[in-house]
Amino acid sequence: MTNPSQRLSFREKAGYALGDAATNFFFQAMIWYQARFYTDVMGLSSAAAAWLFLIVRGWDAVFDPIVGTLADRTNTRWGKFRPWVLWTAVPYGLVLWSAYTVPGFAGTPKMIYAYVTYVLLMMVYSANNTPYSALNGVMTGDVNERTSLSQFRFVAAMSAQLVVQGFTLPLVDKLGGGNVAKGWSMTFAIFGGLVILFSLIAFLASRERIKPDPQQKVSFRQDVAGVFKCRPWVAMFLLTIFVFTTLALRGSAMFYYFTYYVDKTAILGFVRSFGLGTVAVGHTAWWTTLLDDFGFILKPDGSNASGVGFSLFNIAGTAVTILGVLSSKWLSERFGKKAVFGLGLALTTVLTVAIVFVPTTGVWPLFVLSLLWPAAYGPTIPLLWAMIADVADYSEWQSGRRATGFVYAGIVFALKAGLGVGGALANGILAAYGYVPNVVQSAHSLRGIQLGATVYAGIPFALGVLCMFFYPISKELNLRIGDELAERRKKFAAP
Repeated sequence: MTNPSQRLSFREKAGYALGDAATNFFFQAMIWYQARFYTDVMGLSSAAAAWLFLIVRGWDAVFDPIVGTLADRTNTRWGKFRPWVLWTAVPYGLVLWSAYTVPGFAGTPKMIYAYVTYVLLMMVYSANNTPYSALNGVMTGDVNERTSLSQFRFVAAMSAQLVVQGFTLPLVDKLGGGNVAKGWSMTFAIFGGLVILFSLIAFLASRERIKPDPQQKVSFRQDVAGVFKCRPWVAMFLLTIFVFTTLALRGSAMFYYFTYYVDKTAILGFVRSFGLGTVAVGHTAWWTTLLDDFGFILKPDGSNASGVGFSLFNIAGTAVTILGVLSSKWLSERFGKKAVFGLGLALTTVLTVAIVFVPTTGVWPLFVLSLLWPAAYGPTIPLLWAMIADVADYSEWQSGRRATGFVYAGIVFALKAGLGVGGALANGILAAYGYVPNVVQSAHSLRGIQLGATVYAGIPFALGVLCMFFYPISKELNLRIGDELAERRKKFAAP
């Protein structure tokens, strides 16, 4: 049932959505570039980078529940969760820039710098994104409006993804002017500024409407017990770990895959087919100048072909992803979130593994599969977070207690755990197969890069599909919970 009083304006949805655009400047860089940035730019070994990703997860296990607990207990005139988006906006942008800046020292001090900036980035991400995500569960109690809000959120997120995946490498090359480390630092200075701006807009645009029962007693122990007794939360916790393990593993491996595995001549031909070949001296067409400013025109020696080709793949894939995100509300209203998510994830698993059969020269078949992949995965993206909001409702419906921040904190930890495990696996696989940065790779190393991007990446997705069999919130139960909670809340709802 749709509750007119819980409908959100376009302005509020769009403003809130920019908060996830901000996060995706960090998130997409983490998935696609951080592993190779640490090995090929920062100069860490694959093994050292793998340990970095894993060790920091131990601190996350402590810090993330603290953030969720504090957010649930925050009471300001702006609400519980909105203030955190405001407080963390500036630190988020600054730390993101710092994490992609190579310091002017080497050896152990550089390793310490990598650990410190990575830990700080993960902490400020939690302090920003856990309350931001929890807002999805308290801005409206209408289950269909939540899906619509998630849809807005992830259209904005995919737009940021298009920028990060499509423009990062050309910008690094262009802004660096031959100095790769400088290029990364300048590019992420721009991204960091956008993180600050978009976070502030999200804070100003959003409002909190769903309040916990004012008679509810504060109890950390009950919060912990509540989520672990909540079957859909456990299913979503494990699902989130598996999904983001694949995203980090596949994203990291695909960067290496394009750089080292795919045939350079084939990529060069692919890029030239889009009219991005080297421009003759004196050519002044405005569109050529614009593309060249963003680093999308091939150099005379074709040395940037892999970066331009990878960016073209990502831009096209993100455009398809946005279409998938836009279809999610219609599909979920028709078939239910659980059914759409499960089928989408299963199809994506098959497409992930299928790339292993593409030969090194098969750039066009790879391109087609790279468009089918986001078509299958796109509808699941907003549904993940809409389903977590439904889990918070389920927990309240079942126990009578609402701990939105703590519910989301656990899922954000699962997300970061997946990113850490996926990043560690990507670097661990490279180390196991004998990868050496910035040289021609051995046949054994190339095999590891290929398998990391395909077969190994598909395994966690397959495990995620299994988790959906243990998620009990069907379309019918979702609507029933929403209606019953709306009746309960009437007695303590804000005027």
